[in-house]
Amino acid sequence: MSSEAVDYYRPPSSDALGLIRIRAGAAGLTEIDFVSERDEPPRPGPLTDQAREQLAEYFAGTRRDFDLPLAPQGTDFQRRVWAALSGIPFGETRNYAELAEQLGCKGGQRAVGAANGRNPLAIVVPCHRVIGSDGRLTGYAGGLGRKQWLLAHEAGEVPLGLA
Repeated sequence: MSSEAVDYYRPPSSDALGLIRIRAGAAGLTEIDFVSERDEPPRPGPLTDQAREQLAEYFAGTRRDFDLPLAPQGTDFQRRVWAALSGIPFGETRNYAELAEQLGCKGGQRAVGAANGRNPLAIVVPCHRVIGSDGRLTGYAGGLGRKQWLLAHEAGEVPLGLA
């Protein structure tokens, strides 16, 4: 039997968001991603259960910060970007240039954007809180409609279906 746990979560607040796959290894969560279907049988474990519980609280509006052990796979630079994303407070946004400067990579917004796009832990590592320097929504691996929904949810607006 694999030591990797896999489970799924469907946010009750909007069918438009779809299904979320949660994957964890011994060291922590390795993936939280939007998927179109259950592509492998669930093998829940303590970490996937904890993630499901905290995601449910987030979507119910009672959780703003996640307290989960994370073990994303990536380069040192990607992990630095993902750590910086985790510092963006609930309901706030940053642009790519601000993150690059924070990381000491002035002018490195494209590299930050690429690392942001490879974030394997959607929502928990809030890559949806990064916007373009002109304030517009820019790429999101989960789709711009989901990004817009998540930002509206955090702003306390009642999000409608995905565009």
